[in-house]
Amino acid sequence: MRRPYLILLAAVLAISWAAPLIRLSTAPPLAIAAWRLTFASLFLAPLFAQSRHRADWRALGSRTRWVAVLAGVALALHFAAWITSLRLTSVAASAVLVSLSPVFAWVLSHLFLHERPTRLQAAGILLAVLGASGIALGDVRAGAPGALLGDALALAGAVFGAAYFVIGRRLRASLGLVAYVTPVYAVSAAVLLGWAALRGEAFQPYAPSDWAIFAALAAGPMLIGHTGFNYALRYLPAYTVNVGMLAEPVGATLIAWSLPAIAEAPTPWAAGGGVVVLAGVALTLLGAPTRPGR
Repeated sequence: MRRPYLILLAAVLAISWAAPLIRLSTAPPLAIAAWRLTFASLFLAPLFAQSRHRADWRALGSRTRWVAVLAGVALALHFAAWITSLRLTSVAASAVLVSLSPVFAWVLSHLFLHERPTRLQAAGILLAVLGASGIALGDVRAGAPGALLGDALALAGAVFGAAYFVIGRRLRASLGLVAYVTPVYAVSAAVLLGWAALRGEAFQPYAPSDWAIFAALAAGPMLIGHTGFNYALRYLPAYTVNVGMLAEPVGATLIAWSLPAIAEAPTPWAAGGGVVVLAGVALTLLGAPTRPGR
């Protein structure tokens, strides 16, 4: 069962570029989220048009389709909250806090999927929470109200992200990858594009660099990153997939630090919290069941 973990690693590497790319864009958060999902949906549409994928989707009952719609709404709210947080707090703090979704996924998986982490995994999740708390404490000590609001929005993104992954874990057990992600991404795109349009932000004459960033977000963090996570959901519990995402903040922080256009060095609190988060990731993955459920 190495393949799901390898794909999970590739997904983490791809999604680590999301926060730095978003910081490079001058477009409003809702527009970034809307076009990211729209481009990803358009790319997947020809694949979904193949008969076997359409047959998978048509075979679902109406109730299950509505559950998939709910996953798309949760994904839209996740991106709306998290991308907005990047305008208010640092890349390091936002990326770490939004990646706390394993904590919420742990609770939701237990309530709805009857999946429990092992003791070692539980210890790893709690250690990761401790590291993220240190990052938030650093913002409190700095006395930055905007940063604290950004932290709160990143946490809201974590809650919606957890709901999205737990729903995906349930549906992916019986639904192919393309047949699942295409309608979910499309619903999310429709929600975000409609929301951005109501705010007058969807169809502005953005700079070519912004459109390039929208496309890059769709191709890398969305199609490789999120789709890779959804692939892994067929073989691994939702909280395990979410914990893999906890490695994203380290990659995002290093990228944001190294890019001259951002050059955002992590604070001591963010750096220390990131180390603790990584330790929690390692502990959780080491504690994964030897025979993951399908």
